[in-house]
Amino acid sequence: MAVVFQKPKALADIPMHYCPGCTHGIIHRLVAEVIDELGIEGKTIGIAPVGCSVMAYNYFTCDMIEAAHGRAPAIATGVKRSDPENHIVFTYQGDGDLASIGMAETVHAAARNENITVIFVNNAIYGMTGGQMAPTSLPGQITQTSPYGRDPKLCGYPIRVCEMLSQLEGPEYLERVTVNSVANIRKAKKAIKKAFQNQIDGKGFSLVEVVSSCPTNWGMTPQAALKWIDDNMIPYYPLGVYKDRTAEQEAAK
Repeated sequence: MAVVFQKPKALADIPMHYCPGCTHGIIHRLVAEVIDELGIEGKTIGIAPVGCSVMAYNYFTCDMIEAAHGRAPAIATGVKRSDPENHIVFTYQGDGDLASIGMAETVHAAARNENITVIFVNNAIYGMTGGQMAPTSLPGQITQTSPYGRDPKLCGYPIRVCEMLSQLEGPEYLERVTVNSVANIRKAKKAIKKAFQNQIDGKGFSLVEVVSSCPTNWGMTPQAALKWIDDNMIPYYPLGVYKDRTAEQEAAK
């Protein structure tokens, strides 16, 4: 019989700790599928910092390193530079990690065009620590620390990471995707695979931002959370490619 479905080898066969409806599991699978398809499991090293992804080392069968909160790009830089020909390095970070305490590491790794792959999970809230307002929380969004909704006059506006990094000369590739439908999941996988292939080809810093849900801290059912992505997240965080140096060079020829 033909095999039509199987677990990726790069994904461990154990239950995940994520809440029902959380999209981390989908993103984990996409990363694992890409690692399998590119044949790089034996040379891949993942960096998991603090956040809901803190235990990602349990779920991927490649080598994993735990990083201090926000410091994954710095750790990834050291690991990649230590043996650039034989290491494929990716970070897996949430928005509270990457866009807050780790913003400096993110910006400077991108500015240096470090040859690493960054998977950025943006669910607009601090998930692991109880649902506090994150740098990416939307205007008016209710969180544990903004019970009346985020007020830009008090807290400033959300940070659009892809748009911000696209203004730098350094990055090779920046794309924003989501995983709230089958069609969007397929597009997300394509983007993640391109980000890893860029590193294999030595092109430099690639970041894929995945607009994601957090049903528990949003106070919604999983179904409602997926719809909330369409109705609220995507209008503020438009999907698409924000920088692709190779494509731009080809178009200029």
